[in-house]
Amino acid sequence: MSEPLFNKVALIGIGLIGSSLARVIRRENLANTIIVNTRREETLNRARELNLGDDYYSSAAEAVRDADLVIVCVPVGACGQVAAEIAPALKPGAIVTDVGSTKRSVIQQMAPVLPDTIEFVPGHPIAGTEHSGPDAGFAELFRNRWCILTPIGRASDEAVQKLSRFWEACGSRVDTMDPDHHDKVLAIVSHLPHIIAYNIVGTADDLETVTQSEVIKYSASGFRDFTRLAASDPTMWRDICLHNKDAILEMLARFSEDLSALQRAIRWGDGETLFNLFTRTRAIRRSIIDAGQDVAAPDFGRQVVQEKSAAPADAEG
Repeated sequence: MSEPLFNKVALIGIGLIGSSLARVIRRENLANTIIVNTRREETLNRARELNLGDDYYSSAAEAVRDADLVIVCVPVGACGQVAAEIAPALKPGAIVTDVGSTKRSVIQQMAPVLPDTIEFVPGHPIAGTEHSGPDAGFAELFRNRWCILTPIGRASDEAVQKLSRFWEACGSRVDTMDPDHHDKVLAIVSHLPHIIAYNIVGTADDLETVTQSEVIKYSASGFRDFTRLAASDPTMWRDICLHNKDAILEMLARFSEDLSALQRAIRWGDGETLFNLFTRTRAIRRSIIDAGQDVAAPDFGRQVVQEKSAAPADAEG
């Protein structure tokens, strides 16, 4: 892109998503100036060492002054506090967005305290890995991944379109969605799988008849991949559970019902039911590959992809 989309972009939080944004903004020349903010001095210093921005602030209010685009990249539980801190310093016309995995809660926290003079467009890039921190980011994180925007009626069409162009320039495919529908969709495709992974790994850790060394030594690909999800940032996932509670509980209830049916099929030796379920779910895997959201290479493609590109595996979060 020859001309930057924005003069100044402020990144509030410089973990995996924030640092990946800093890298791709720099590479694609999407802003003249990149401002980095995080509260922890050591993290800010590390971001400076990595040359992720042009200016660095421990104060979020100072970071957003004169920014045309503000991207809040903090756990969803902290969004309200950040919004209250930056609200007095936002310049009129600035676009404010976020990257949180829950949208209704973020809107309820941020919208009441943000001034009417700015454009608030909640967002969620569906991309991530199990790693966190400024060192974990990489510019390709968003390539061919979806970014969902959930406008709530207080942002202009022009602001939504400009933010869409920004995410597309980062490599994403952009869609818009109602916030509540987003939360239900993400509850089943992201939140529930992570919760199950945390639970299965915790169950294995609690087993008395199987030692931890055996669990580690003999891990087959299934358990190993559950541990990858269960290694995700605990603060982020704690906040997601607390801030998308209703949708997650609904999906957990449906999962529990289906798990009971599966349990009955196994108990009664109902091979036809088992075969039909496993055939149906195998087709979902093929559809994900056909949609370009994963590759069909062995080992879920991770070893092959890493050997070719040295990029971390994508794990939606």
